[in-house]
Amino acid sequence: MARLGVGIGWRPEIAEAVERLPGLDWVEVVAENLCPGHLPESLLRLRERGVTVVPHGVSLGLGGADRPDGRRLADLGERAVALGAPLVTEHIAFVRSSSPALEAGHLLPVPRTRDALDVLCENVRIAQDALPVPLALENIAALVNWPGEELTEGRFLAELVERTGVRLLIDVANLHTNRVNRGEDPRAVLDALPAEALAYVHVAGGVERDGVWHDTHAHPVPAQVLDLLAELRERVDPPGVLLERDDDFPPEPELAAELTAIRATLASAAPARTTAPAAGAASDRGADRGAAAVSEVGGARGRVGVAQTALLSALVAGTPVPEGFDRQRVAVQARALVAKRADVVRRIAPELVGFLGPEAFRKEFFGYARHRPMTGGYRRDALDFAEHLLVHGLPADPAARRRLTRWWQDRVGSRPPNRLSRWAGRLGLGPRPRPRRAVA
Repeated sequence: MARLGVGIGWRPEIAEAVERLPGLDWVEVVAENLCPGHLPESLLRLRERGVTVVPHGVSLGLGGADRPDGRRLADLGERAVALGAPLVTEHIAFVRSSSPALEAGHLLPVPRTRDALDVLCENVRIAQDALPVPLALENIAALVNWPGEELTEGRFLAELVERTGVRLLIDVANLHTNRVNRGEDPRAVLDALPAEALAYVHVAGGVERDGVWHDTHAHPVPAQVLDLLAELRERVDPPGVLLERDDDFPPEPELAAELTAIRATLASAAPARTTAPAAGAASDRGADRGAAAVSEVGGARGRVGVAQTALLSALVAGTPVPEGFDRQRVAVQARALVAKRADVVRRIAPELVGFLGPEAFRKEFFGYARHRPMTGGYRRDALDFAEHLLVHGLPADPAARRRLTRWWQDRVGSRPPNRLSRWAGRLGLGPRPRPRRAVA
C-alpha cells in the first residue's frame, strides 16, 4: 500500500471539520466505537475520496495475563475488513483482570520483565493469527513505575519486534509524558527502536499539573512533543503521522494549524538515516511465527496475573498498594481513573447529569466509584451508578427520581432488582419481569 502521510483521529464531534481539512491523507478511528454494518456517513465519504481509514483498538489488553478474547479479536478484524484498512493497531497495555473481574477503563503499563514479555509475545502471536491484516502496537503513557523491571522501554520494544514481527505505533506524546512522570529518556527509546518496524506515529497534547504530565488529548500539541517528532524523523522516515484530539475540540482553523505544524516539523528535520516500509507491509522478523506452535509460557501467566491484579485492585478497589510502588503516584492514578470513569459515563449517559445537576453528578459518582470497581465496561457502569442512586434515595426530587427509575428500567429491559422494588412501588411503576443484565 501507499504511505499514509499526515492524518487526524476521526471523532464524531469533529467529523464535518475533518472532511474539510486541506491535504488530509488518512484518519484513524476508535475501533470499539464503530458498527461495521452501519459506518458513519462521514467515514464513508472519506473512503470514497480515497482517504485511508485505520481502526485503533483500545480494549484487547494484549499485555494482560489472560489470552486475548476471541470475540474481541473477531470484532477488531471485522472492522478492519469493513473499512478496507491496511492494518489495525492496539496498545502494549493491560486493562483488566479476570480473577477477580476488574476493569481499569484505561490503559495500564505492563512490567518490563521477562515474564511480562513472554506473555505479551504469546498474546501478540495469537492476535496476529486471528486478524486479517497486520497488527501494530502502541507504547503507552504511564504515571507509575513497576518495581523490579529488567528491561528498558527501548529494549522491551525491540525484543517484542524481534520475537513476533509485530509493527510499532510510536506515540511521541507518550514518550514525553514518560519523561516527565517516570524520568525516562525518550531519545534512548528512539535509539533502540528497530526502524523497519515503524508503522506510524501519534502526536497529541497534554498539560502539566503539580509536576505530573497528563496526556489529555484535549490540549494543543506542545513544542516538546514536536521536538521529539523531529528527533524521530532524524532516525527514520515514518510512513505516517497522526494528530490525536479526543476532547475540548478547538475551532477548525486550529486543527488545520496543528496539522500544518506537524508537516513543517517533518519537512524541517534532518533527513532520516532509514526509510520505514509502508504502514501495512509485513516485517520479515518473526516470519516463522505462523509455522511454529504458540509457545506455552506456563507459570509466567500466573505470576504476571497476580502482580497485575494486585496493582489494579489498589487502583480501582482501594486495596493496599503493592510493595515497591510509589503510593503517591498510585493515588494520583486512582483519582485519574475515577475522573475518567465519570467523564465517560457523563458522555454516554448525559441524562444522569440532567437528573442530578453537574456538581451533584460528579460528587455522587466519585462516592459511588470509590466502593464499586468497574467490572463490565462503561455502559454497565452507567446503569450500576443509576441503580446506586436509586438505592440511596437519589435524586431527592421525587419527579427526578421517577424519571431516573424509568430511564434505568428502559435500559435494563425490566423492573429493578429486589432492593429497588420499594422505589418502584412508591413511584407507581408496578412489577415487571426479572431483569436481564445489560451488555456493556
